[in-house]
Amino acid sequence: MAYDEYLADRIRQQLNEKQVHFTELKMMGGLCFKLDNKMLCGIHIDKKYGDSLLMARIGEHVYLDELTKPVCLPMDFTGRPMKGYIFITPEGFDAEKDLSYWLDLCIAFNPLAKASRKKN
Repeated sequence: MAYDEYLADRIRQQLNEKQVHFTELKMMGGLCFKLDNKMLCGIHIDKKYGDSLLMARIGEHVYLDELTKPVCLPMDFTGRPMKGYIFITPEGFDAEKDLSYWLDLCIAFNPLAKASRKKN
């Protein structure tokens, strides 16, 4: 299993409860949830960290504040952190209310996010 299926089910359940019409895309061993063809959040197993991390696209307006929390890490695949995206460690989404908090941040930012260009 390339990503945490239990976490994926929890995310699906919460997005359905929030009446969010999302799609899913498997990417590089992880799972990405999309809203309006834009990344909302995802699941990634980090080899350095050794566990599943929640990827959250929260936007630059709250990025620095959220990074001060001990459960947050910069999203860094290439050696250069992606501003507006964070990783949340399992301690930060174990409780349903905590997972809901992160999903709410992602949903709130989504209308402001730009969609990726479609490849020809």
